[in-house]
Amino acid sequence: MKVLIAGCGYVGEALGHELLALGDTVICLKRDTRGLGREISPWAADLTVPSSLMGLPADVTAVVFCAGARERSEAAYTSTYVRGLENLLSALGSAGAELERLIFTSSTAVYEHEDGRWVDEDSPAEPTARTARCLLEAEAITLRGAPRASVVRLGGIYGPGRAGLVERIRSGQVTAPGATLYTNRVHQDDCAGVLAHLLHAESPPPLLLAVDDCPVDLSELYRWLADQLGVAAPRASDSAPRGRFRTSKRCRNARLKAMGYRLRMPSFREGYAALLQEAEA
Repeated sequence: MKVLIAGCGYVGEALGHELLALGDTVICLKRDTRGLGREISPWAADLTVPSSLMGLPADVTAVVFCAGARERSEAAYTSTYVRGLENLLSALGSAGAELERLIFTSSTAVYEHEDGRWVDEDSPAEPTARTARCLLEAEAITLRGAPRASVVRLGGIYGPGRAGLVERIRSGQVTAPGATLYTNRVHQDDCAGVLAHLLHAESPPPLLLAVDDCPVDLSELYRWLADQLGVAAPRASDSAPRGRFRTSKRCRNARLKAMGYRLRMPSFREGYAALLQEAEA
């Protein structure tokens, strides 16, 4: 299939290489296409500028929208995820493209629970944060955009080149939350693997949670990393959690596994162990 990856950044470029290995043709759309591998066809455009999207190829059969907003604000989220997606679908329609598959990468941030409860694809998403509501609006646009459309709600993404937490733990710059706060993570390798698996699935589900097997309390994650690094565990904070660190839920990945996908990094232990090896190298 001919796949257009809109927003070919940390996840998108990894997906591009994954799809090339499967024999797909890949076009990566981003503002600055310098540095992309030679086998990936670059398309320089800005999703928020409709005129830059004119002339897209008509033979695109699948789109993965994994662009990232420039900042965490309602205006940026609306511009990128809602208007950007609408602009792209309109441009492809004008080009005569007939999409068979469309995937939008959303976030588990649409679940704002604070009590550590388990959630899955059937759990209601009723966020109060305006940014999360923008994601839900883009999800709805996606599900109307192609015969086989899917929304993938990704957990916290980490992987090669993202060792910031490791370095902050090493240098003692992290404070552990004073309460139990579950975090749900997914390695870059699995982000790309899940999206490729979904693109090639016979009957893709309309909604999928992409997280590893191990929701973990942030304090436990910090202690584990500190132990691996041989440094003191972060002390507990006396202040209440704020922002995105306020929520606490545990995401199930049963639907992902029922599709036959096998996680490459089943938990934070395997994923961060690889990062630590990378750092040592």
